[in-house]
Amino acid sequence: MRYLHAMVRVRDLDASLRFFRDGLGLVETRRKDYPQGRFTLVYLGAPDNPEAEVELTWNYDDEDYGSARNFGHLAFAVDDIYATCEHLQAQGITINRPPRDGRMAFVRSPDAISIELLQKGEALPPREPWSSMPNVGSW
Repeated sequence: MRYLHAMVRVRDLDASLRFFRDGLGLVETRRKDYPQGRFTLVYLGAPDNPEAEVELTWNYDDEDYGSARNFGHLAFAVDDIYATCEHLQAQGITINRPPRDGRMAFVRSPDAISIELLQKGEALPPREPWSSMPNVGSW
């Protein structure tokens, strides 16, 4: 058996690509359009292991997918959790659970998919403004 990908349904493909590609730094590995089925699949991988993909499924017809909390989360290891969170904030992305411990943070995609960010290796020393930032919303 081989792990292939995790699929998330997205309501706005452009907003989701801005989040996953431009915000998190994932790389588009392939794309398949199925106009007859009225959907597009976009596969993204992290630079360090692009073979473990996230599949964004965009259905042409709008649909309410609910809060997406029941999905759980996608997790990515990052080189510098503080720099990653600063970059995401600069992209206009809310840090729902700040990296107060220098180890873990949570953000949400435009479709409310929870994304866990974990510091590679040991936790970084706690530092401001992260140490005193409160949680925002849910993740």
